[in-house]
Amino acid sequence: MEQQQQQLKRDLKNRHVQLIAIGGTIGTGLFLGSGKAIALAGPSIIFAYLIVGTALFFVMRALGELLLSNAGYTSFTDFASEYIGPWAGYITGWTYWFCWIMTAMADIIAVGVYTHYWFDIPQWVPAIGCLVLLLILNLLTVKLFGELEFWFALIKVITIVALIIIGLIMLFTGFQTSSGTVSVENLVAHGGLFPNGLNGFLMAFQMVVFAFVGVELVGVSAAETANPRKNIPSAINKIPLRILLFYVGALFVILCINPWSEMSASSSPFVQVFTLAGIPIAAGIINFVVLTSAASAGNSGLFSTSRMLFNLGNNKQASPTFAKLNKNSVPSNALIVSAVVVSAGALLSKLMPENAFSVVTTISAICFIWVWSIILISHIIYKRKNRALHEASIFKAPFTPFVNYLVLAFFAFLLVVMFISEATRTALLLTPIWFILLLIIYKMKRKKAIR
Repeated sequence: MEQQQQQLKRDLKNRHVQLIAIGGTIGTGLFLGSGKAIALAGPSIIFAYLIVGTALFFVMRALGELLLSNAGYTSFTDFASEYIGPWAGYITGWTYWFCWIMTAMADIIAVGVYTHYWFDIPQWVPAIGCLVLLLILNLLTVKLFGELEFWFALIKVITIVALIIIGLIMLFTGFQTSSGTVSVENLVAHGGLFPNGLNGFLMAFQMVVFAFVGVELVGVSAAETANPRKNIPSAINKIPLRILLFYVGALFVILCINPWSEMSASSSPFVQVFTLAGIPIAAGIINFVVLTSAASAGNSGLFSTSRMLFNLGNNKQASPTFAKLNKNSVPSNALIVSAVVVSAGALLSKLMPENAFSVVTTISAICFIWVWSIILISHIIYKRKNRALHEASIFKAPFTPFVNYLVLAFFAFLLVVMFISEATRTALLLTPIWFILLLIIYKMKRKKAIR
């Protein structure tokens, strides 16, 4: 009975897993960050999303094969520890926790900002209120997390599909807006596909990477997924279609309706397009969508940080209290601690300078690149050490190990681009402090354990 009590419940059904995957693929970065990305890259932003999306599909295929190779794996920290070493599992686990804490802080703060659109109340009130509500619902059962993500993701899907349908109607009818005629020519008529040259194209990659943060969430939910051998491959294989529809499709329509040169980097291109389509309540609609998107990211943040703490506690890489489950088979201690840390960030947010969000998103993107790289490196070692296991796999990652090395080289290139860019250089130079600190703590823990 005690053994049963300490196991996570497989309560996430196929529809939950599919929508969690969609929710992870469509981040708040698409609704908000794409404005800044378009201002930097112009129409070439479509290629940036395609390139990063393709790279992450191969990361997810490697993740899927590794998770399904051993029923005992609950997260990527497990196979990182086995194939690279316990230090890799320790650093990756705590880094992933840190990534999502940063992301959840930013998104919970955003909930307060978006609520302020309708209600003139202090921003921290709805932010903390949303966090408390999400915590209560997550403490009850993992199924409730799945339900929340299902409906949050569905709102995002409906909005993007509506945008694409309205945009295509405007395109085929030659609709006239205050910006001119809706036409495919708008993609090239204002300085070509690369109006800001190669430099502008490359500088947009940091925002694009941040927009895909959370795509690996399917891997974190593996231990609580019913029939993972069927549901996880299904969710991963649909990623290319989702990238083509939700990113490439949406941005193509947006750029046909409104020339990139007339878009504001500080506001959502979705709001601008719905307004041009003659929908006066566009700002209110998108504000609601972005509010639910931020709440969804906060919900994902609580889920992923608590499961990572649970995993670290189980592997004796964090306090064993984090490995304890409540009567609903939910890691309640890990959930509460993560929520407290996030709330502290939300309350302190007004003391932070205006560029703090940019620094946080850059650090988060760099840390996620670490996590994705660890998945690829683990897969290279797994295939070399367990050739028979790979051959017997029902979900082989394609073109390996060549594609693994190619994507790793691409990630290294992205870090070089972030170093060149003045906007992201400071955050890039600050991030190694986190990894050095973790390595020191790990070595100290190892020495203590040996004694």
